[in-house]
This record gives sequence, structure tokens and C-alpha cells, in this order.
Amino acid sequence: MRTAFPALALALSLSGCAGPAVETARVDPLAPPDRWQTDLAADASLDQDWWLAFQDSALNDLIVRALANNPDIAIAGARIRDARAQELGARAALLPTLDGLAAGARSRSVSPFGTPSEQTAAQPLLQASWEADLFGRLSDQKSAARSAWLASKAARDSVRLSVTATAASGYVTLLALDARLAIARQAIEARQQALALIKRRTDAGYSPKLELAQAQAEYQSAVQIVAPLEQARSRQENALRLLAGDLPGAITRGAVLTALKTPGIPEGLPSELLRRRPDVAQAELLLAASDHSLSAARKRYLPQFRLTGSAGAAFSTLLKDPITSWSAGGSILAPLFQGGRLRAGVTSAAAQRDAAAFSYRKVALNAFRDVDDALAGVARADEQVGVFTAQRDALAETFRLASNRYRAGYSPYLEQLDAQRGLLAAELGLVQAQADALMARISLYQALGGGWRFDASAS
Repeated sequence: MRTAFPALALALSLSGCAGPAVETARVDPLAPPDRWQTDLAADASLDQDWWLAFQDSALNDLIVRALANNPDIAIAGARIRDARAQELGARAALLPTLDGLAAGARSRSVSPFGTPSEQTAAQPLLQASWEADLFGRLSDQKSAARSAWLASKAARDSVRLSVTATAASGYVTLLALDARLAIARQAIEARQQALALIKRRTDAGYSPKLELAQAQAEYQSAVQIVAPLEQARSRQENALRLLAGDLPGAITRGAVLTALKTPGIPEGLPSELLRRRPDVAQAELLLAASDHSLSAARKRYLPQFRLTGSAGAAFSTLLKDPITSWSAGGSILAPLFQGGRLRAGVTSAAAQRDAAAFSYRKVALNAFRDVDDALAGVARADEQVGVFTAQRDALAETFRLASNRYRAGYSPYLEQLDAQRGLLAAELGLVQAQADALMARISLYQALGGGWRFDASAS
């Protein structure tokens, strides 16, 4: 027992000089700003099911299907299981191993005196081994694997947030395409009626053929709008179906674009952002994993202590009683010359740690930028809705007055035609502005983390 204390003291002294000193990059800590550049009054909480604020049952069903069947989420789930298995394997390295061996034989031989002998023999054996983690190398490997497992869970949550935001934005885009198609078809119907009226006036000699040609050209220009919109709508439906893990097909709508409720501005202080985003948590956990991996790489320079033992018995028909056997021992494996492999491993681990540190800083900086951009996007999009609404109303009145003047014979058809063209462009622009305002809020919810909270115990 006395001889164990010098050995333990030697081990502890060696642990303080684990491998060569390696220089790592210094990454300055990131201090969050005091406030966002665009100051919007928060009037809503940041919940995990934030899309319910749109109050559209079809959108809710779409997101539920996407979260359940999206291939990217399934791939991320498989990576979690793989990382969990790696973590359990690293944890198992701290435990002893026990192996069993059983051998048996039936033989016949001739003795030196020329007499035959037969025997039936069996030899069971148990072998045990355990590496004593005196310097913490195996514990560092376990900690690195655990951090990588938790990082894979955060990566899965980041994919889920992205899929949710993409589904919501895609659904709003689909409703916007429906609204633009409805406007285009209404324009075609109005132009068709105007064309029929002008044709009658031309046939009766009240209007020149120039007006008829202008009306025909305007009708065809309205027809040209429909085909690209229908193609875009079909592609958008297929994209949403793929997002939900389905084959191409139609998407059920719950409401028109203008019937969607506008979500409020969620709460989100700059000081809380880094705890609310799964991509930031993933980068932080990967940095922790790289720190543990670097520590384990440096400790590979230190000796490894392994204890072994075995116990067994030999049974034979030539023996009156079985013979037992056992052994117990230990070994020390110290690296003396590795041709630079250990140093290369430490250098590689240090470089990976630096990359993870810079990656974490980059992700954090992008997180603050995303929120600031999203807040500015919400403010500007709301302003654009107001501008387009005012323009649409003014052009609608212009078209009404121009139509009355044309029917009364006070102005040429070109005046009504110009007003009609401007009104169509304003109506289409207003639909896009309304969709942009909704998608700006979706981007804001995504930038703030979508109500995400990290749960290390969840699978």
C-alpha cells in the first residue's frame, strides 16, 4: 500500500505537464449591444408555436406535417442518434471490460510406452481489463463527445426552426400568388368588356380603329400576366409539398392573404439573444467539444495505466480434479517516439479549436445582424404597405374619373388606358407589399430564435 503513494504522486505531477504547450488564437468576447438600431414596440410574446398568430388552420396543418415528415429534420435526427452512440462509446471507455472464453476438445494420443489414451477437455476463462484514467484523457474524450451530441441536438432544432419559417413564408407567398392571379383575371374580364364595348363603338363609327387596336393590345397584355403566375403558383405548391415530405400536388388554403392576422412584434432584448438561438448554442457546444478534444490530445503524451486479470479452470477426463488458474497485473504504456504523430494531433486539435472559436463569434455576430435586419425589414415593409395602399386608392379614383370622362366623350381612350394600367400595377404591388410585411415578421421570429429553449435532457 505504501508503494502506491509514490506512484500516485508521480502520476499527479505528470498530469500538470500534459503534452507540449500549444498556442491558440485569442477571440475577444462578444458584448451584445444595448439596444437595436430599429426600435419597435414589442406587443407579443415569443412562443415556440408562433405561427399560430396567423390564425390559419391550413398553415398550422402544413407546419405540423413539415415538422413530422421533412427529410432534413429526419437526417438531423439520425445524426443525433449517431452522436449519442459516440458519446456512449466514449463513456464506456471509462469502464472495465470483461471477456469470456471457452475452449473444448476431444483427443486421442499415444504415450511413449505405446499405449493409447483418450481425453475430453474443457477450459473456461474470464479476462478483465481496465485503463485507469489518472490524467483525465478518457474523461476529456467523453466530455467532447457529449458536447458534440448536444450540438447535434441544437443543429436539429435549428433545422426545425428553418423549416417552420420556410413553410410559413412559402404559404404566404402562395396566398400572394393567388391574390395576384385573382387581380389579373379580374383585369382580363374588365378589359374583355371594354374591348367588346369599343368594338361596338368602332363598328357603329363612334370610335376610331386606333382605340380598338389599343384595347386589343391592353387585353393581351393582361392575359400575359396569368401564365407566369400560374407557373409560379404550381412551383410554390410543389416546394411546400416537398418541404412536408410529400409528392408534388396541390396545397390546401385556409384563408386569403388579406384575411391572415398580422403577428405582433415579439419581445427580444439583445442581451438574451445568444441564449435564444439554436445555431448559436450549436456553435458554442462545438467550441466546448473542441476544447475537450485539445485537452485529450495533449494528454496522449502521458503514460497509460492498464490493469488486467484473468481466472479460469481446466477440466479433463485424465485429471482427477480440475485445475484452476488466475493472473493479475498491470502495465504502463508511455510514448517514447511517435515520429511526430502526437505533436501533429495536438496541432490539429488546436487548429480545430481556433476554427470553432471563430465560427462561434461569426454565428453570434450574424445573429445580431439578423435581428437588426429583420426589425428594419418590418418597419420598412409596413411603410410600403401604407404607400402602396395610398397609391392604389389614388389610381382607383383616377381610373373612375378617366372612365367617366371617356364615356362622356370629354377625353380619349388613351387617358382611361393609362389610368387602368397604373391601377393594375398598383394593385399587384400592394399584394406583394402585404406579403412582404407578413414575411418580414416571419423573418423576425426566426431571427429571434422562434421561442427556442435548449433542453439537454430531451432526445
